[in-house]
Amino acid sequence: GDEGSQVEVEVRLSDDVDDHAPSEQMGQPRGSPSYRPRPQQNNRKVCYLALGTLFIFIIGTYSSSCSFLISLSHSPSLPGQVHLASPGACEIQSTLSLCSDVEQPDHVAGSSADGILEYHVFDSFKSLEMEPWTDIHYVQLQTANSQKPNRVLIGQEEVGQPKGYLAYSATGKAQGKAVYGNYGSQEDLMLLQTLKVELNGTVILLRATGQISLAQQVANVAALGVSAVLIYLDPKDYKFQPTTELYGHVHLGSGDPFTPGFPSFNHTQFPPTQSSGLPTVLAQSITAASAAKILTRIGGLESPLSFKGSLDNVKYTLGGASSEDVTVEVNNVLQDTEIHNVFGVIKGFAEPDRYVLLGAQRDAWGPGYAKATVGTTLLLELARAVSEMVHKDGFRPRRSLVFASWSAGEYGGVGSTEWLEGFFSSLDRRAFTYISLDGVVTGHGEFKVSASPLLYSLLESTMKEVKNPIGFGESGKFEPMKMEDSAYPFLASSGIPSLSFRFASQGSEAYPYYGTSLDNKDHLGYATAHRLSFLATGAGLVAGQLALRLVHDHVLSLDVQRYRTVLSQSVVKINQRLKQSLSARWLIMALGSYSRAATDLNTDLLNTDLTDTLACHNINDRIMRVEHNLLSPYVSPKEVPFRHLLFGRGSHTLAALLEGEDREVLRTQLALATWTLQGCANALSGDIWDSDNQM
Repeated sequence: GDEGSQVEVEVRLSDDVDDHAPSEQMGQPRGSPSYRPRPQQNNRKVCYLALGTLFIFIIGTYSSSCSFLISLSHSPSLPGQVHLASPGACEIQSTLSLCSDVEQPDHVAGSSADGILEYHVFDSFKSLEMEPWTDIHYVQLQTANSQKPNRVLIGQEEVGQPKGYLAYSATGKAQGKAVYGNYGSQEDLMLLQTLKVELNGTVILLRATGQISLAQQVANVAALGVSAVLIYLDPKDYKFQPTTELYGHVHLGSGDPFTPGFPSFNHTQFPPTQSSGLPTVLAQSITAASAAKILTRIGGLESPLSFKGSLDNVKYTLGGASSEDVTVEVNNVLQDTEIHNVFGVIKGFAEPDRYVLLGAQRDAWGPGYAKATVGTTLLLELARAVSEMVHKDGFRPRRSLVFASWSAGEYGGVGSTEWLEGFFSSLDRRAFTYISLDGVVTGHGEFKVSASPLLYSLLESTMKEVKNPIGFGESGKFEPMKMEDSAYPFLASSGIPSLSFRFASQGSEAYPYYGTSLDNKDHLGYATAHRLSFLATGAGLVAGQLALRLVHDHVLSLDVQRYRTVLSQSVVKINQRLKQSLSARWLIMALGSYSRAATDLNTDLLNTDLTDTLACHNINDRIMRVEHNLLSPYVSPKEVPFRHLLFGRGSHTLAALLEGEDREVLRTQLALATWTLQGCANALSGDIWDSDNQM
């Protein structure tokens, strides 16, 4: 790109602390092959991270943008504290062209188009001397049957042979009375039961929604005995053509559902097994036009106002006993598929065996512009920018940055989850943060964040400091991390502090074009009010600043105090619910142990010489134990993959203590949750003689 389009990130590294000494004293390698002695002529070396060509995926001319400087000022008292300042507004006229290697019309996991992208990513990392490598998995992906299409009939009339499909549906044929169930949320289903609408054995028709994943919709209605689920895009929620096809997956989990809890490497031989999150009922997406044909013929009670959509000439009755029979035939097939994840590394100079992971999904069912293209381009350009800082400007990250391009993300984070399962033991206290670059720009008006509480403070300071051209205020909107979030398995399965973030349209739950052929450049431009370059610049600065802080600061920028607040909120609710039948005293004491351990760590940090490498290393060890030790050791990763005490799913979680009714079951759950939390507190305390175990 030209100079006018560049966003500069200025990194000032003072010589107040000698970064050579710690590495040499500990006998560690200097890390990056680009190492060379620091020039002595200046007290400060100014490095410029040029992110000017960062957003090569946008076509258009933009003006009134700004350059921004990220100053990483290094001092003994506040090593690596990052300050951002805008040098003033400037006029930028830039025409950015699309990189044909990154945008593909269709790049399904394991396809030749996915392979083209893989080679492009690998070659990019290789050209940057990032020592790239490929991680290969053999997974089972469910695809549509090209020889035998899926079918939907009402009575004897075929309403369509949909091209779209829902991966990991059960297969076969089912028939039943049709019922309309709105979004299939728990509230919707309770309302149907209140209205005496029988669901057992029926074919239920649902509207897709950004509030609930397709997998959760199917799981909700399957629990009530339906025989099949049809999901469509209602024009009230999606302003699309009525023939728009929908693609998605319905595995309530992540990874290859046929190797739950363990990796899908070719050399592993395991007996047949499958994830408990696989649906037992048929699930199929249909077009709005097909849905209208069914809804006009199902009869029954008039639906509540909240159930009303916007299909033409449709009354949205609830169906049931008066409905004609609907037949659903799903002929999807399982394909043994070889998928490749691609990695590159920029090695640290002091602690190369500890690293931040930045990752992006590479595959998509259609163009996947917001889903995959933006994130993949961002991944490559951040890698280039940081690499240039190291090779050309003498930047010396203390820790390593690993850049990952994942395949089979559309099927539920298959590539990333299989890698996590394959290297679980290697990642413990090495990978200390995961930053997801998926879906970072889907609209404008809001900045939304999902993250481990350990990252809250760093995120808040970053959002205050990064002065994006469009501005997103001093704070974003923090949201719980959902299972469908690509960062979720890193946090809930592997105990790695993780985060995802996105610029989104105000009031929207999810990007409406996901899973359709409409997830293209034009629609993303429209969704961002043609300010995609500004928003992408902001996303790049946020991700880059977070990563630089995490690899540069002597002490990890993970705030253990923030977990105390989140844990306290859950424990208070549990105590209020259980106080009539059980005592939560021991759980409260475990929370107290964690609180004291967090306070003690902060006290130790205040009394630590931050130029003492060994002392900082010990502090960081304690910080890195927190997330991993919130994984319950009392459940099997195979049966319960999401083992996190707070963010997982299952009977081991604090949330489960708010739902159960059986006193003896609750008593066991309470004991195991208590010891999980106490174990985390003990780990944070450090040495066993410092543990505050008063139980």
